[in-house]
Parts: sequence; C-alpha cells; structure tokens
Amino acid sequence: MRVLFMSTPVSTHFAPSIPLGWALRAAGHEVLVAGQPDIIGTAHGAGLNTAVVGEYFDALEPLTSGLPDGKRPIEVGHTRVKDGHWEAVNKIWLIHCRYMVSQYLALAREWKPDLIVADPLEFSSLIVGGMLGIPTVNRRWGVDPAGFPGQEMARRTMGTMLGRLGLDGLPEPALVLDPCPPSLQVPEAPPSRSMRYVPFNGSGSLPDWVDDKPRGRRRVCVTFGRLTAALNGLPLIRTVAEAAGALEDVETVLTLEPEFHAELGPVAANVRVVEPAPLNLFLDTCDAVVHHGGAGSTLTTAAFGLPQLVLPGITDTFVVADRVEAVGAGRKLDEADTQNDPARVRDALRAVLDDPALAEGAARLRAEMAGTPTPAQLVPVLEELVG
Repeated sequence: MRVLFMSTPVSTHFAPSIPLGWALRAAGHEVLVAGQPDIIGTAHGAGLNTAVVGEYFDALEPLTSGLPDGKRPIEVGHTRVKDGHWEAVNKIWLIHCRYMVSQYLALAREWKPDLIVADPLEFSSLIVGGMLGIPTVNRRWGVDPAGFPGQEMARRTMGTMLGRLGLDGLPEPALVLDPCPPSLQVPEAPPSRSMRYVPFNGSGSLPDWVDDKPRGRRRVCVTFGRLTAALNGLPLIRTVAEAAGALEDVETVLTLEPEFHAELGPVAANVRVVEPAPLNLFLDTCDAVVHHGGAGSTLTTAAFGLPQLVLPGITDTFVVADRVEAVGAGRKLDEADTQNDPARVRDALRAVLDDPALAEGAARLRAEMAGTPTPAQLVPVLEELVG
C-alpha cells in the first residue's frame, strides 16, 4: 500500500502517528508524511519521508495574541475551554482547512495513495479521501474532547465549499484509531479502535545523569514542554522547582531548554535542571511526573505506570487533568492561584508520591494500555480497509 499521513501543523498532534508509520514500513508499505514545515522536523527525526505542503503555521501565535507581558494564559482566562464549547478553538482548524485542502488534493492526485491517516482536526484528509475514493483513518493523539466537535462543526459550516468540490458533506472516517486507554478517554468520544500508545518523545542520547540517582531518594520528573516556557511560564516552572526543592527526600529532574536556564535562576541542591531528552529514556528511573497535560507527557507517563501531577494551562489540557484525576492516576492543580503557590504545589506533589491509591491507579492504567493492540497488530486491519 501507499499510505499518506497528514496532520495539523502541531508536532504533538502528529507524533502518535509515528509508531504506526514504522509498523507500516516494517510490513513493506510505502509511507509519506505530508504537512507544513512545523511537523517536518519531527517526521525526519523519526526516519519518515515527507512532502512539504504550504508554509509555516506557528500554532504559538494564536495563543500569544493579546496575552499581556508576563502573564500566562490561565492567569487571564484566555484559553480555558469550559462546558465543552470548542467552537473558538476549532474555528482555527476550519480556516486552516479552507487554505490547505487544494494543496493536499494536488499532492494526493500526484502521489496516488491507497490510504490516508490523519488526526481528527485535519479536515482536509476527509475531503481528499472523499474526493478520490480513498479510505481515511482518523488517529487521535490522546484525550480528545475537541476532535469530534470539530468535525461536527465542519459539517455544519462547510457545506458550500464541500458542494463546490462535489461532496454532499464532510465524509466520515473509515476507522478511528485511539492511542488513549479507554478509561482515560472522555466518555462522550465516539467509538474507536484502541491502538497501544508506543512512547516516542523524539530522538536523543541517554543522559549521563540517568544512573546518578542518590541512594534512598525518590526521583520526580518535571516536564512542561517548550510551549509552557514560551507562554510566559517560567514563573510557574520556578514555583514548581521551589516546591520540589522543599522535599528533601526527593531528587527532582526538571527538563528545560538551555536558553531558559539563566532566566530560571538558582534552584535547590536536590533539583537537577537538565536539557530536554526523550522521556522514554529515563522515566523508568522515576517515581512520579509533574507536567502540563500535553498528550505525549500524559500517555508516556501512563505507559510507565507513574502517578501524575497535572498543571494545565491551555485548551484541552484542563480536560486531560480532569481525566487523569478521574481514573485515580494522579492529581491536578487547575487554577492559577493554586499553581502559583509553592506550598500547594509541594503538598500536591507529596500526595502524588505518598498516596498508594494513586500508585494503584497508575498501575491499572499501565496494564490497560499494555492490553491494547500494538500498531503492528493493526496493520492487517488497515490492509483490509484498502482491500
């Protein structure tokens, strides 16, 4: 088969496709990743071939628009989505589709794929598949409260454009694959087929500090991703470092890009500030993880069976935090005042480390993920779709 992968121009939206791309290649199929320059580096880092379509999108720009200097989105209420109203977020992807669909269609007509795999918010994939008679598989990237409302919104609002393209409406995906364990997924998500999440957090070298764990201390990983720091998040990271530093029986590994180290300032002796490295290289040495609710951080932590402390800040990360707490695999601090209070963060982190119920919940989540089919086991399902 020839399989065309498409993605919205956000690397974390694309990353969960990578193990499926590897599985298809290992089975002898051709794989081409089509996308804007924003995701090309991630695809190349995973050894996948690409076709560049369009210009840089820069998903950071909509998040920083109107954001006051020194304030995080959560502190001004800019990007918290409440009560399931995803229209403002998904409108971005509707506009994106109108600009991009013709370019994707031209590529597909030239490359002639047999199957398309895309994330749910890349509506162009469903349009291209419908126009060319190619089955399209949606692949969620994790806890997904926005993908299916986005497609419903597209069906309501894109009728004129779809009609011009000869479609009666937005085609349905032939299959939905979900790397998120069913218990963690939002209950209202439409039915899907489970696909085991295989951690891929980029390529890198095993850090030299991995085995340098102080005897008798537990280890906590703090990882907020580059986006948090870029969205005025260094004060939050500093607060977490202060809170973790107060736990003298714990070593904290805080991942942060080198350009932010000086601005972070001094930290306690038991807090190790390191350059980002693939989480799957060292989480087996950790006892808990503090993160921002990103899909990769959440599912990688779950795959290692570790309890989580989630400090969300934008859009769907608040829903991720809700779901982690709901399944008993961690705790959340989802208000600005609690996130900014070192004592509250310290107490929450202590609870995540010491509460046996949370450790049991994290172990259940790991076992649930291990019981789902691997990407390699799902390749025959995709072959059957193509016939």
